[in-house]
Amino acid sequence: MRNIKNFPEETVENSGSIILNSISWLFGIVVFAIGVVNMFYGNDPGFGIFILLLSFVYFLPVKAIFQKKIHFAIPRLNLLKVFLGLFIIWTALGVGELFDKINLLLRDLHS
Repeated sequence: MRNIKNFPEETVENSGSIILNSISWLFGIVVFAIGVVNMFYGNDPGFGIFILLLSFVYFLPVKAIFQKKIHFAIPRLNLLKVFLGLFIIWTALGVGELFDKINLLLRDLHS
């Protein structure tokens, strides 16, 4: 039986976790798309594959599978994901020249 006194706190925790999970999935999809663009446009498909593989960190089932395999939960995983996300955005925009590759993709789609 559920304790009714704790219901509001559980709801707040669940809504916060739903928001964080949604942000994680959305960012994972964005990073996955960045990886795909980098794989097919530009001169370094290895970089695109690397970014694509890093995107799986943001998908929640991968986190559960990883923790189940190593039998260890990584503390502060969300903080590590934030730093990894900043690194991915920095490399994709700076080194990876993402906007130039998107322009190439759009030009190919229109021709």
